Amino acid sequence: MSEAEPMADEFDTVAWWTATAVAELGQDHALPAACRGSGSPAGLDWLGASLGLAPGTRLLDSGAGVGGPAEYAARSFGVRPVLAEPMEGACRAASRLFDNPVVVADGLALPFPDEAFDAAWSLGVLCTIEDKRAYLAELRRAVVPGGAVGLLVYTRAVESLPDQPEGNHFPTRSELADDLRATGLTLVEETLLADLPETPEDWNQAAARVEDVIERRHRDDERWQRAQSQQETIVGLIRDELVVGVLVSCRRD
Repeated sequence: MSEAEPMADEFDTVAWWTATAVAELGQDHALPAACRGSGSPAGLDWLGASLGLAPGTRLLDSGAGVGGPAEYAARSFGVRPVLAEPMEGACRAASRLFDNPVVVADGLALPFPDEAFDAAWSLGVLCTIEDKRAYLAELRRAVVPGGAVGLLVYTRAVESLPDQPEGNHFPTRSELADDLRATGLTLVEETLLADLPETPEDWNQAAARVEDVIERRHRDDERWQRAQSQQETIVGLIRDELVVGVLVSCRRD
């Protein structure tokens, strides 16, 4: 199995299945399902406030998945989001679920001119990138001088992990700090996901119902099985505090 397969299963195939499951259950399930793995409402609230998001802010969401966090920012802060996502299935799902512009694009080569956005964020993506400094440099390039850049990064709390999910390259917090400095991003504020309020139960239940529909329809599909195994590995690492979610708010120098 190539390293790309589990990533494509989760972020392409299962992403599209998520949109079709929401169509069965109702649009009130869209936001919880589409934010899975990209931070809780409390995390998105913290990051949006720290970045200074406000009505009319031009926000780039790089590695946007199926568009949940961008839609949350639009509803909560009044931003004008643009989504960039390399997986075509996720882009189709985002277009089906929400009414925000989305483009199929690699975060290492964003198809936008310099300084096109007031702010940018990338949630749960950096740990899947080997060349982290190139990825961060693209985020920096896309925002105006002094613009805000936000990240949700899953960081490695130990020297080596007992289980290494395929396609993931978790940095330590020290390595993350070095990469930010090297790419001209000044750390303003950070917090641990675990220190924020828990996700509301009705939000969790809505997301779980979507996952139940996907499992019912696709549990015999090898792509679902691979994605599920990958997800269970990462959840276990987070539960055991070997991998720690960190929200980071930065400014472009």
